[in-house]
Amino acid sequence: MSSNRQHAPHAAPGGSRPVAPPLDPVAPAPIVRIVVRPLTEILNPLISKLAGRRHFPFAAKILHVGRRSGRSYVTPAGARLSGDTIVIPLTFGNRSDWSQNVRAAGGCTIRLNGRDYAATQPEFLGVEDARPLIQSAFSPFERASFRLLGIRQLLSLHAVPASKGPVDGPHSVAVPGGTK
Repeated sequence: MSSNRQHAPHAAPGGSRPVAPPLDPVAPAPIVRIVVRPLTEILNPLISKLAGRRHFPFAAKILHVGRRSGRSYVTPAGARLSGDTIVIPLTFGNRSDWSQNVRAAGGCTIRLNGRDYAATQPEFLGVEDARPLIQSAFSPFERASFRLLGIRQLLSLHAVPASKGPVDGPHSVAVPGGTK
């Protein structure tokens, strides 16, 4: 049985910036390209304001650093915590800028249900490989939506609760690839 795991960056020769091994592309399903992507452009400004809040479990706030620009970005994404693992379904596949940024940096900062986490050790998992993790983190309804949306891959991150304070405030969290 072949594994559908694709790990985070490894050190480049000479100890310079980490280099990520090649990643097999996983594109979004047709329903996502045709229906969800246009809706995302309309709804993201509102969801971005609510993402990560304690009483808004539908989306987390992913704070990441651009792999080419070095700029800080905030992206809302569906995420769940299972033990010390944050699981994020890749609705738009592993070619999305934010997932590539997180992979290249070796982590990010995530605000989920009002709590901040330093998220490290990104790993792309196929749905089959992640079945136990999916079952522990997502409701039956959410799991059914994976099939409807054609989600074939997830991003798994090791979560460490950050110190108290806002993600983008004076108590920032240091993550690989930059400080938030």
